[in-house]
Amino acid sequence: MSYELSPERGRLTVFGKIRLINWGLVLLLCTITGIGVGLLYSAAGGRWEPWAIRQLVRFIPTLAVTLTIAMIDVRLWLRFAYLIYLAVFLLLIAVEIMGQVGMGAQRWIDLGFFVLQPSELMKPALVLALARYFHGLTLEQIGKPLVLIPPMALVFLPVGLVLLQPNLGTAMLLILTGGAIFFAAGVRLWKFAVAIGGGVAVMTVGWEFLHDYQRQRVYTFLDPETDPLGAGYNIIQSKIALGSGGLFGKGFMMGSQSQLMFLPEKHTDFIFVVLAEEFGMAGALLLLFLYLLVFIYGIIIALSAHNQFGRLVGIGLTTTFFLYVFVNVAMVMGLIPVVGIPLPLVSYGGTAMLTLMIGAGLLLSVSVHRDVRIPRGGGSDML
Repeated sequence: MSYELSPERGRLTVFGKIRLINWGLVLLLCTITGIGVGLLYSAAGGRWEPWAIRQLVRFIPTLAVTLTIAMIDVRLWLRFAYLIYLAVFLLLIAVEIMGQVGMGAQRWIDLGFFVLQPSELMKPALVLALARYFHGLTLEQIGKPLVLIPPMALVFLPVGLVLLQPNLGTAMLLILTGGAIFFAAGVRLWKFAVAIGGGVAVMTVGWEFLHDYQRQRVYTFLDPETDPLGAGYNIIQSKIALGSGGLFGKGFMMGSQSQLMFLPEKHTDFIFVVLAEEFGMAGALLLLFLYLLVFIYGIIIALSAHNQFGRLVGIGLTTTFFLYVFVNVAMVMGLIPVVGIPLPLVSYGGTAMLTLMIGAGLLLSVSVHRDVRIPRGGGSDML
């Protein structure tokens, strides 16, 4: 199968692809990461170790990975989508067999030089697999209920493994991202209503199978004051820090809750609170505005793609990025239970950064190759 480009573009050369990279999006990602490094420096009491320097050092090679992925023909990602999904799925199985235990959960694989969390990598892998599946279908085929069984299996098989770790937050993100791709592919709304109804029924039964700490998170969300020195401590301190920041904050490295160690997990899940306390509502809104620009770039890239695979990949990855931000910010504000979702490129974490930058690379690949024409239903011969 050959691909076509618009007459004015012609064949894409390496230098042509470099020019077509969306450098505005790359600059945004670098800016957000820079803010994160600054906040990690502050969270450590004005020291580069142990978080800020490691985050900065990690970003440089992951940025190179992002740009490399952006240069790869989008048809290759289509061709190897299922293989990538399978590889990550096998890693999830490996976690159950030989995974490293930390903080009461078994989510990581120690590679010696890097501790990998496969559940994070499943997010872009799932997007690729679902995008490939729906790319090969017509709207008429998508309307048949039996056709939706394979993509539902693609979603819920890894969700089941992630729940075993246990990691409720990541499982929720996988389901919501999958739902966004189903919707973008043209699945009818009444089928979502049926699925949501079934989900509510499953949740009612599933409550009995939740771990004690997961139930406690729900109780704490409903009323943190019931255990202010225990399960409710994190969210209470988070709200105090958010409120004390005021409009313009207390100043860089002047946040009492974070600097005096009242705020737990300040370098990971609650890094947004450090920003709000030190730079106030103005600083928090500025970061959220930068995230909004990333979302806008993602939607524009998705809508400008001239092939269904690229559109679905763009929508899926943008949805994933949005969910990271929404869940983390809502969590630290006490609007939803604490589920352990990092703030993109700001929270400390190697696998989360790698996952997000892989997603950014795939999004840039869709942008660079937006004029590539891939006929629908051509699943076996992609090159």
